[in-house]
Amino acid sequence: MQNVILWFLPILLVLSHASFAATSIEIRIKVGDVERKALVFPAQDDATNGKKKSTPLVLCYHGHGGNALSASRSFSMHRAWPNACVVYPQGVPTPGRLTDPEGKQNGWQFEQGSHDDRDLHFFDMLLSTCTERFHINPCAIFVMGHSNGGAFTYLLWAHRSEKIQAVAPSAAVAHRLVPILKPKPCFHSMATNDRLVHSTWQEWMVRKIQLINLSQKQPTNQGNNATYYAPQDPSRGAPLIIHRHNQGHTYPTEVSKEIARFFQECLAQKHHR
Repeated sequence: MQNVILWFLPILLVLSHASFAATSIEIRIKVGDVERKALVFPAQDDATNGKKKSTPLVLCYHGHGGNALSASRSFSMHRAWPNACVVYPQGVPTPGRLTDPEGKQNGWQFEQGSHDDRDLHFFDMLLSTCTERFHINPCAIFVMGHSNGGAFTYLLWAHRSEKIQAVAPSAAVAHRLVPILKPKPCFHSMATNDRLVHSTWQEWMVRKIQLINLSQKQPTNQGNNATYYAPQDPSRGAPLIIHRHNQGHTYPTEVSKEIARFFQECLAQKHHR
């Protein structure tokens, strides 16, 4: 069993790309011998009036070399979905597969079993802590991530699927996980000119997801650079959105609004079943 030590530190965070301030809380959790950190933005309605509501939770994983603060700025999911509790976990130094082979920069594990599953354990602890502290709805857990964080999103889909309602990986692939992925609502964002995680690799990945999610062969809706694939059988499959842009290996902040809308639609559909 892992030892857990928690600190809840209020922080006034001013984002450079917008003229507003938002209050976040820093969580520190000791996973084994390593102290892990995350920034939490409580749901706006919960934070402002103290009501104990059953709140959605979104965990947002930065790319290799990032941190929780930079992720809060680039994703800005707490602005896109203010009535959700949004968490930005921070990775620890990890060798990268495409860059940073010496592992001097923050990152996430790629496979189950690597690094003693430190990041999977961190996810478990964050989920438990946030569920208790921020009145989280256990049936409304969502995960997103970019690049290495997107690959970790796929890893969570594979090995924590029963805890997650929907996922939104960006600029990522997970070839080895394909055989064990089960149908799950997915929003995959990718650049057609990505030179790091090549677009051809990602196109292969989304074709596999179409098969996994039992997607209809033809999209039923297009708009905002996104293509929507409904499942052939909603009782067995899951929806898929493929968002394509031309901004290279970057995360377009504006896509967070589309992801938030997708997550909310997934939640609404679950409630209507």
